[in-house]
Amino acid sequence: MAFITGGASGVGFGQAEVFGRLGCRIAIADVRPEMLERAAGELSAAGIEVHPVPLDVRDRGAWTAAVDSVEDRFGDPVTLLFNTAGVNGFGRLDRATFADFDWIMGVNLGGVINGIATVLPRMLAAGRGGHIASVASMAGFQGSPVAGIYAASKAAVINLMESYALELPPQGVGVSVVCPASVRSGIAHTLDSRPDEFAEGSSFTDSPEFVALQDELYRGGMDPVELAEHLRSAIEHERFWVLPFTETREGLREHFDSVLAGYDAYDVDPEAARERAEALVAYRARAAALRGAQQG
Repeated sequence: MAFITGGASGVGFGQAEVFGRLGCRIAIADVRPEMLERAAGELSAAGIEVHPVPLDVRDRGAWTAAVDSVEDRFGDPVTLLFNTAGVNGFGRLDRATFADFDWIMGVNLGGVINGIATVLPRMLAAGRGGHIASVASMAGFQGSPVAGIYAASKAAVINLMESYALELPPQGVGVSVVCPASVRSGIAHTLDSRPDEFAEGSSFTDSPEFVALQDELYRGGMDPVELAEHLRSAIEHERFWVLPFTETREGLREHFDSVLAGYDAYDVDPEAARERAEALVAYRARAAALRGAQQG
């Protein structure tokens, strides 16, 4: 059974279509009731067993109630958790407000944390294995001149999922992170669903010209169903990275090369560096042994 946040449209709806056609029972969660109802109707008409769940992913109590309702509906625990809900805002970072940070971080990072912290203990207790995938972004690999808060939130998701990937597979739970570039979605319109509490004094632009520009970009993006197929393949082959946007490869290579080039700016004692490296290796070995003893 799959639980998909942001499942009423875009990337999340593509996941619901692909995994529903594979025979998964699908729970789609979304903060937009009208779109949630419409999406559930379309999935049901396609023969997919679906349960729509109104959910603000920032709300931890609502997460518990949502997962309870899904388990009651289907009679089984969640085995696939897709943290897909995400929002964006474009504006100058030097004018960003607390509200801007709280909204973007609350959904994009807090939603992932809340989802995993709610579902993972149940998944492990059920002992059936499973898979957790979170949607980050290519923007999470470097800063952004117009979407700095969004980029920071996605960088945190990437790092968090890397950590879970070190922890969970030995316990039977696979981990993947999806890093889209341009996808056919309505993310250009996420300001429309921003709660009023985060709107006052915001630095984000809602100019029709800029929204139209974003729409034009995303219309030429990857189909969400195609992206979901790449996720399906990653789960089947136990791959962590879902990076099907090969047009971004060289730009990312240049960025990482610039990071590695930073080492060249320092004249350090090679013997001291070797000793520090050996100490780190020894520390990691001892820490792993201690952890193993505690778990045993």
